[in-house]
Amino acid sequence: MQLKLKPTEEEKDKKKPGRLNPSRIRDHLANERTYLAWMRTGIALLGFGVVIVRLRAFQVPLIPRPGNGWKLGLVFSLVGLITVWLSTSHYFAVRRDIEEDTYEPTDRWVLLFSLAVMILGTGVIYFVFTTSLDPMSPLIPE
Repeated sequence: MQLKLKPTEEEKDKKKPGRLNPSRIRDHLANERTYLAWMRTGIALLGFGVVIVRLRAFQVPLIPRPGNGWKLGLVFSLVGLITVWLSTSHYFAVRRDIEEDTYEPTDRWVLLFSLAVMILGTGVIYFVFTTSLDPMSPLIPE
């Protein structure tokens, strides 16, 4: 049976600075799961934007003009791209903070994306209730 000696001050100084947090690996994995969830959200927003734009392709256009539905699809696609970009930058910032053991959660991302989803949801509700359901209707309010 061997007795372990207490580490000397010199051995303590040799430790890597990023290894101070015992739950470091778990924190990194949680950061990666959060990043992947944001990526799924961004991809879903992009896909939803494409679906909104392509829905007009299934209707016979009675008015020979593009309408306004493409604007809502474009906004969804842009918010999806911004989500991917911001989530990637946030992932690397959190990764650095975990390594430096200086991570502090912020509320700005939650507030920013909650506001974006509320605005997009309002746009969808407006679009749904102002678009004619009857494809033979002479009036397509776009």
